[in-house]
Amino acid sequence: MRTLRYSINVTLDGCCHHEAGLPPDEESMRYWTDEMEQADALLFGRVTYEMMEAAWRKPVTGTWPDWMSEWEVPFAEAIDRSQKHVVSSTLTAVDWNAELTRGELGPAVRRLKQEPGELLWVGGVKLPLALADLGLIDEYEFVVQPVLAGHGPTLLAGLRERIELELVHRREFRSGAAALRFRPRSTSE
Repeated sequence: MRTLRYSINVTLDGCCHHEAGLPPDEESMRYWTDEMEQADALLFGRVTYEMMEAAWRKPVTGTWPDWMSEWEVPFAEAIDRSQKHVVSSTLTAVDWNAELTRGELGPAVRRLKQEPGELLWVGGVKLPLALADLGLIDEYEFVVQPVLAGHGPTLLAGLRERIELELVHRREFRSGAAALRFRPRSTSE
């Protein structure tokens, strides 16, 4: 069964909004590129899918936009070619190597986890909260940025029950950011 990993940038005070001072640097972008390339498929809600598509879909011209740094291109290429599953009750169609995931969330995601492969990667805010409440996330990966946002949506706000985690991976960046990966603790511990 594929591992479902929730990955996101977050500030020290828990803000997970992409405009809260979380711009990637070259080192963290290489990290995210490596992580993206390990995933068999990506799972997004509508908002995250549309945001990622607007930022990272290769233009029809075949040339990446001028605003994109050279060190961002490998990430853009990795996400552009990735298989994507989009959970949405409002979209009627998707493209960009994507397919709609319909029906009840729990059974639909369990089916995706049972498909061949190693890693299903989920990003965003609302969808991961619902998946965490259903106990479907196998790993939580946060790149904690040395920033205090003071406002904005916070990580997993509204989680129904506390989830005990154990640290399974840690990497520190020159910027002061740290990538932390956790797994839920077994209920038998």
